[in-house]
Amino acid sequence: MKPATSSTISSSVSSETFFGEGEARRPLVIRRSALARQTRLSIDPRTGDVRLTLPTRGSERKARMWAEAHRAWIEAQIAKLPKPRRIAPGGTIPFRGEEVLVDWSPDHSRVVQLEGNRLKVGGPMEAVPRRVIAWLRREALKQLETETRAIAAEAGVTVSRVAIGDPKARWGSCSANGDIRYSWRLILAPPFVLTSTVAHEVAHRLHMDHSPAFRAAEKRLYGADPRPARDWLKQHGAGLYWLG
Repeated sequence: MKPATSSTISSSVSSETFFGEGEARRPLVIRRSALARQTRLSIDPRTGDVRLTLPTRGSERKARMWAEAHRAWIEAQIAKLPKPRRIAPGGTIPFRGEEVLVDWSPDHSRVVQLEGNRLKVGGPMEAVPRRVIAWLRREALKQLETETRAIAAEAGVTVSRVAIGDPKARWGSCSANGDIRYSWRLILAPPFVLTSTVAHEVAHRLHMDHSPAFRAAEKRLYGADPRPARDWLKQHGAGLYWLG
């Protein structure tokens, strides 16, 4: 199935309707879709967006009233969302599946360094979140580049370019010309999850589909059953988007 495109979906954020309280307060995002046959509500676990999707010609007024009638359900779902994790001195962040302490001091080097389970960060305190994210992205690209090249060599395929981004819909993607892009947030997950994702994308250099032949190649390149890694992302992946 082809994903919906900007020509089939239009979105607007309501300035009138909010759900939840405090940090959990979320606006209603109204989406019109040419593919929608009926009005539906959903909560995006990665962003917390409250989405009200209705057909192109659906009544927005009636849809808003319907959403309001489901306020209790919506706010119950919001309460189940992962809690935001702020990057701050003295706090911890996930890194390769382990908790790492953010050890800030103005006396530390401006070059972020990991020593054991302590991430030493110097410079202005207000710059800590930005510097930590930049370090995580560098580490992610380095690890993903290394593993992608190694698994591609094993598969006997070429990879034109390895890059990272912060997509909300997928953990990795492989283009027909051999470019592979990943979510930098994979560096927050346990190593087996990152490696499984790399094997998945490299396997697409052999089969640009999800056929039995692709699944066999994915398993061979990973060296194990990739389902536990997929299960980990299904259960914990959304929480990785709440760091920052």
